[in-house]
Amino acid sequence: MQALSTLTRAAVSGVWKLAAVVLLIVLVLTAAGMGYHWHLAARDRDAARVELVAERAKSASLAAAITRQNEAIDALASEKAQADARGQAALQLAAANGKRFDQALARTRAAKATTCTEAMPAVNDVLESIR
Repeated sequence: MQALSTLTRAAVSGVWKLAAVVLLIVLVLTAAGMGYHWHLAARDRDAARVELVAERAKSASLAAAITRQNEAIDALASEKAQADARGQAALQLAAANGKRFDQALARTRAAKATTCTEAMPAVNDVLESIR
């Protein structure tokens, strides 16, 4: 019986040793797998950071371009307002000149001249109104 007991103890001891080795192998493989997945996650994180930096640079470039475009639009609006003011002043000047010319023509409409000397006062009046 003692031999059976020793044999049983040896078998149980062998089973525990085998179970411990299997458990060790499972733990090592699990740790290796976790380390590999940790590495993959770190690699993906680093790639995402690089993409984020690139996107931020692109975004900053686009924001600068939009700012330049808005400044150009503001400058064009200012120039348009100045051109509109100059155009309005030119229209008023043209209207005033037109009135002076019309008045000069009205004054000279009744003039009758047979010689150049008689026509010169009317011609001078029309020329003065044009100037």
